[in-house]
Amino acid sequence: MSKKFKMIGNLMAAGAGALAAYALVVRPRHLRWGATQEEFTETLPGDDFLPDPKHTATHAITIKAPVADVWPWIVQIGQNRAGFYSYDWLENLFGCDIKNASRIVDEWQTIREGDVVWLHPEAPPLPVIIIEPRRAIVLGGQVNEEALGTEAVRGGTWGFFLKEIDSQTTRLIIRIRWDRKRGLISWLGNYALLEPAHFVMERRMLIGIKRRAEAKAKAREATAVEEKKSLRAV
Repeated sequence: MSKKFKMIGNLMAAGAGALAAYALVVRPRHLRWGATQEEFTETLPGDDFLPDPKHTATHAITIKAPVADVWPWIVQIGQNRAGFYSYDWLENLFGCDIKNASRIVDEWQTIREGDVVWLHPEAPPLPVIIIEPRRAIVLGGQVNEEALGTEAVRGGTWGFFLKEIDSQTTRLIIRIRWDRKRGLISWLGNYALLEPAHFVMERRMLIGIKRRAEAKAKAREATAVEEKKSLRAV
């Protein structure tokens, strides 16, 4: 009997150690993957819609391409548009019916406040609550017009922000802020499932946008070089 209790004790100690390692080391890193301390703490457009969120994550990546080459990929995101440049095979296991685009589509380049972005064909879409061309797009949950400017968005916000480092370099920052229902089960669901899953998918999204934007920038540069060579040969 003592051996069984000892085994249980060891398992509990191992579990507690793993939980502590996740809480103290892993979680703080994935909640701010790629983001500097300044980016993680700075106030971004849309933060005021949910001033005191229970959960937040800020992820970022540097893209070797002008803002003009990054913006079009963000504008066309959506389940029924260009997808989210993440693991579409994984999203489609849950019936999202997503196909990630590998090109910029002209008819998807118009987006306005009040438009919606679909995540799943059977789930309520997210409204566009802020649009600042070549700078910011913020999506929200259910909008409460009576509380606009304070707690105007129920559920949370998901924002995409572009910062020009120089004429050929862009910083892409994505921030999510959301609330949850009260209770231990809801807390565990967010802490152990939603946060890690969101990180995995959003990290891939950042890399997907980076690859697409940089490829377009390189292709344009190559075309410009060839045009110069042609002019010199004339």
